[in-house]
Amino acid sequence: MSRPVLHDYFRSSAAYRVRIALNLKGVEHERRPVNLLEGAQRSPEYHALNPQGLVPMLEIDGHRLTQSLSIIVYLDQRFPEPPLVPRDPADGAHVRSLALAIACDIHPLNNLRVLSYLRHEMDQSQEARDSWYRHWVIEGLTALEAMASPRASRFLFGDEPSLADVCLVPQMFNARRFHVPLEPYPTLVRADEAAQKLPAFAAAHPDRIAEELGL
Repeated sequence: MSRPVLHDYFRSSAAYRVRIALNLKGVEHERRPVNLLEGAQRSPEYHALNPQGLVPMLEIDGHRLTQSLSIIVYLDQRFPEPPLVPRDPADGAHVRSLALAIACDIHPLNNLRVLSYLRHEMDQSQEARDSWYRHWVIEGLTALEAMASPRASRFLFGDEPSLADVCLVPQMFNARRFHVPLEPYPTLVRADEAAQKLPAFAAAHPDRIAEELGL
C-alpha cells in the first residue's frame, strides 16, 4: 500500500476525527494542509480532487475518500483492530447514534461555512455569531449527555474508545474555544479527558498540529 495522504486543516473538526482514527489504527500517512481561512479549499486544483471543496479527503488504496465518517468507517473495515464500532448490532447502532448526533446535528450548524455566511451575507455581529454557536452546541451536548450516560463507562461506550469518542473530542475542543460551560455534561467531560490521555488522540490535537506546522 502506498502511503495514504490526508488533505487536512488543523482546526477542522472533521479532519481532527480522521487524524484520530488514523492514529488509533496505526496507519502511517502524509498530511497535506488545506488552509480554509485562505480559501485553499476553493482552488481549482483542490476541486479537481474533491468537488465538494471540503476537508478532510483521504487518498488511500487508490481511492479518494471524502466525508469524515465515511472515511472512518472505511478505515475500520480496512484495518479491523482496534474496532471503533461494536460488532453487536444494537451496540453498534448506539455508538453510531452518538457519533451522528455530533457529526450531523451539532457540527454542521457551526462549521466555518455557516459562521462565514452569518457574518458576510447575514451581517451578524461577532456576539450574535457566538450566541448562535453556543445555542446549538448546548442543545446538542445536553441531548448527547442524556443519550450516553446510561451506558457510558470510561469512554462514551465501554472501556475502549469508539467512533463516538472520535467525534466527541473535536466537538469538546470547539466547545471550549467558544466558552461553552461544560459542567452540565459530566459523562462527556469524563470521556473526553480519558480519550485525550491516549497518544492517538493527543497527537491529533489541533495545537499539536499547529506546532508541527510552525503556526
